Amino acid sequence: MSSYSHILTRRAFLRSSLASGVALSGLGALPGLAQSSGDVSQALLPPDANGLRLLPGFRSRVVARSGEPPTRNSSYRWHAAPDGGAVFPTPQGGWVYVSNSEMNDGAGGVGALRFSPSGEVEDAYPILQGTTRNCAGGAMPWNTWLSCEEFDRGQVWECDPFGERAPVLRSALGTFNHEAAALDTRSGLIYLTEDERDGRLYRFVAERFVRSGVPDLAAGQLEVARMDINGMVDWLPLPDPLASSQATRDQVRQSTAFNGGEGMVYANGKLVFTTKGDNRVWSYDAEAGQMSVIYDPETHSNPILSGVDNLALTPMGSYAVAEDGGDMQIVVLTPQGRVVPLVQVIGQDDSEIAGPAFSPDWSRLYFSSQRGTSGRSENGITYEITGPFAL
Repeated sequence: MSSYSHILTRRAFLRSSLASGVALSGLGALPGLAQSSGDVSQALLPPDANGLRLLPGFRSRVVARSGEPPTRNSSYRWHAAPDGGAVFPTPQGGWVYVSNSEMNDGAGGVGALRFSPSGEVEDAYPILQGTTRNCAGGAMPWNTWLSCEEFDRGQVWECDPFGERAPVLRSALGTFNHEAAALDTRSGLIYLTEDERDGRLYRFVAERFVRSGVPDLAAGQLEVARMDINGMVDWLPLPDPLASSQATRDQVRQSTAFNGGEGMVYANGKLVFTTKGDNRVWSYDAEAGQMSVIYDPETHSNPILSGVDNLALTPMGSYAVAEDGGDMQIVVLTPQGRVVPLVQVIGQDDSEIAGPAFSPDWSRLYFSSQRGTSGRSENGITYEITGPFAL
């Protein structure tokens, strides 16, 4: 996330009207939600002991704090400014949550929390160190994490969540103000967002595949999107992905600017990503080559989502959108454009929510408050929410 302010301000009140007894399509019947009416913020309970407003039937715990070892047997102190994250299953039936560190001047990287099958934190360790402003990224189905650096000369690092292999610099994915990455599992293309006011949307076409469904990230063509007035998209080759003499976003004059590209996920042929400068959520139909906007507060009937940032898929195929600012919520957005708050962090107005990711069985949601109650990077907090996310 860059530091420039949001163009759109937060609406003062949540203005939703859900029909009684109707669960949101693509969301599932979350407790207390189907029966709510009027202001949907009433679906969230008062703050719990951790300062989180949750839906009925959910509970929270803190799993890590910046500067502190998450477990007694770990020498790794949880990193400052926790940002984008993802979950990977372990062969033993547990899982690993990886989390970027958005620190400047080589103080960034990626940390990992290893959980047992019962959900206890077993270990914590770094999987990438010495990098800069690791912001968002993307989980690859071959069990690696693409960690993206958010600065002018930022690059992408492929990391092993289990800490057994050294991270690999993937320079073929371009040099720019990286934000997020997502794999189109049908085509093997990797899409990338750029966090600039006039940022671009890119895709990487690998020269070859290591094996079925696994593109070789060492070599290929980086392309940039051009969108016409009807939302149709074509892709133009980028002359110099390493930006040796000109910023990538300036190299192809016909390419389309997106205002502050942020989080991104892919599912069922759709690439969904956010742009915080105009507070929109976009959906790109890769097969049809068609772009559309599925959330825009200027036209939405219930504009409760502000500071759109990181994304995670929910069990029912909706999108959990973390707010950078706003009123510190994670808001669920269905493919049909309906919105409902899932959790709200209270008393941390100078922070931002980052890194939402579900456990393999969908029963737990992880995320961080990047700067905690103090508003300082060294006071980040990483949470776990447990509950019936889909019934």
